[in-house]
Amino acid sequence: MIEARDVSVAIGKKRIVANVDFEVRPGEISAIVGPNGSGKTTFLKAMSGDLVHTGRILINGRELSTMKPVEAATVRAVLPQATTLSFPFTVREIVRLGLVGGRSGVLQGEDERLPERALARVDLDGFAGRFYQELSGGEQQRVQLARVLCQVWAPVLDGMPRYLFLDEPVSSLDIKHQLIIMNIARDFTRRGGGVVAILHDLNLTAMFADRI
Repeated sequence: MIEARDVSVAIGKKRIVANVDFEVRPGEISAIVGPNGSGKTTFLKAMSGDLVHTGRILINGRELSTMKPVEAATVRAVLPQATTLSFPFTVREIVRLGLVGGRSGVLQGEDERLPERALARVDLDGFAGRFYQELSGGEQQRVQLARVLCQVWAPVLDGMPRYLFLDEPVSSLDIKHQLIIMNIARDFTRRGGGVVAILHDLNLTAMFADRI
């Protein structure tokens, strides 16, 4: 389980997140909803270890502040709201980044096939050789999801649950692909992992979230 206790985040002199308690349980999708500018992304960044905060955040009982980046990468994968790339990477090269520093959890020797498997899951079969910059916004978003799936392909590793942090994962997608992505999140929880997602679509939230 991920536990946030009395978490606050300030940027400069402005407090963006104040005294928040939150839990992400294995087997559940925990949704964060709220108006723009309410601090949802800031809080998610604090929970993932990307922003300085006060209060406590524990992942599977361990203080996040004591974990090295490579250790955190083993137990959680983060899909940011937007990703900008300046260099001409292929889709496969982007997805393979999820294998760097993490432990996918697949059998030894299967990592090389994992990018294609992840792309197929997000309905991008056959896209591996294309250049990332040539894709639509929705296709790029799904490539990034394939990357984080590679990082924590096995929702449970060494007996410990792992987690997906998803910041507006369906914001650029049509209805078909919104459902595909949310069903991927649901499958991840059914196999023992936990998901925290920032969502704006209240219908999708009602359909898929276990906790709001």
